Amino acid sequence: MLPGHVESPPQPIDVAPVIDWLVGGARGVPPDPEALLPALSERLRASGIAIDRAAVFVRPLHPNVAARALYWRAEQPGVAVNEEGHGFVGSDEHLASPIHRVTRTRGEVRVRLHAGEPVETFPVVADLRVGGYTDYLIVPLEFVDGDVHALSVATRREGGFRDDEIAALRRALPAVTRMTEILAMRRKSANILDAYLGREAGAKVLQGRIRRGDAERIHAVIWFCDLRESTVLADAIGPERFLATLNDYFECVLSPVMARGGEVLSFVGDAALAIFRVDADPSGPATQAVDAAREAIASMRELNARRAAQGAPALRFGIGLHVGDVLFGNVGTSARVAFTVVGPATNEAARIESMCKVLDATPLVSAAIAAHTRFAWKTLGTHRLRGVDAPVELYTL
Repeated sequence: MLPGHVESPPQPIDVAPVIDWLVGGARGVPPDPEALLPALSERLRASGIAIDRAAVFVRPLHPNVAARALYWRAEQPGVAVNEEGHGFVGSDEHLASPIHRVTRTRGEVRVRLHAGEPVETFPVVADLRVGGYTDYLIVPLEFVDGDVHALSVATRREGGFRDDEIAALRRALPAVTRMTEILAMRRKSANILDAYLGREAGAKVLQGRIRRGDAERIHAVIWFCDLRESTVLADAIGPERFLATLNDYFECVLSPVMARGGEVLSFVGDAALAIFRVDADPSGPATQAVDAAREAIASMRELNARRAAQGAPALRFGIGLHVGDVLFGNVGTSARVAFTVVGPATNEAARIESMCKVLDATPLVSAAIAAHTRFAWKTLGTHRLRGVDAPVELYTL
């Protein structure tokens, strides 16, 4: 400091506007954690808190993701997202993290990184030091259902956070927690609906399409697949191993469907129903469905090679494809509904698939599918399908 110079005291911190903004629903920001974190961090900086890095850690209740982290840095736009699978929970990396300490103890962890002060031995400390950070604080976000998630902040300012900054962060924490919980619950609801109903059906339910009979007429390519001789297989290997086998089978057969924009609507034992919505020309969705069937067959061939190496029997399955008008919506009882497609075209797709075993061929497609695609189709003649009045010509590749 120069002789005679008197350093001015720091400006008082006022987080009341930030709290009011959060309590009011974070107006002006899309209802998404990836939008909230940058907006919140910038507002906290504007209030006088020297935050250079912030992160939120939540468990999203997702079939494939156990932990989700969002990272904001003052020098970079937007946020970085990191997701960890269920194998991460309980791993050495997880147990050694400050996140685990905070969620387990429901207490804060502070790591003062500036010279001359002791630090906790968390692996994140090395990265923070390299990044030039001087202070790190991670606090619990306690949701009303008892779940504990976490928020961390860090600064590069010499000397770290001041006491009044830490106090201001603590004052804002209840409002931060409630807003984080609201957005986390929205994301959790969407994850559950996506996993159990499918992307489009889940979105419709979340938008309020929940009454029995709520439906819309759509044109779609209907996909129906079924595992052959599953009863014999289940009796031979037991329910636990059969469940694992079913998961392997569905992964092979339905991953290609979802990768091409298809919507898996339901599982019935070892069978599955999916659709490819048709907006105008059926050629695109029909081609996507056939390409998915070809990839499913190739994937099953690879799975059966691995099963043969383990002494397990090969899995055989059928795929039936048709295109037509269906009702897409809720069906069921007054107390229990399902979001699915119903109509003659759906039944016809299931009957076409049942002919795969009779004709020893898969996929089997209707004349409508064959007419809207440019694959080399081979006719297998006309056949009577149960519940269908007129004979139907079936094709295979």
